[in-house]
Amino acid sequence: MSNQDIEEIPIRDSMIRLGQLLKLASLVEDGVEAAELIKSGLVKVNGEIDERRGRQLHNGDTVNVNGRTVRIVAPEA
Repeated sequence: MSNQDIEEIPIRDSMIRLGQLLKLASLVEDGVEAAELIKSGLVKVNGEIDERRGRQLHNGDTVNVNGRTVRIVAPEA
């Protein structure tokens, strides 16, 4: 996968939770869909399956779901 396949998602704070990111990046329609995907093991964080909806994501973390990959871009402290 090349970097051109990774969509950067800017966030306002230094951290965002996994469920919130999926909605922000339009990878899911709502929180219920996010929870189902995460519980089903269909979401990878930094290349590894993560089943925690509240997982904290920080600058540079990547999330992959349904063949789409997004990278977190947080403001610098």
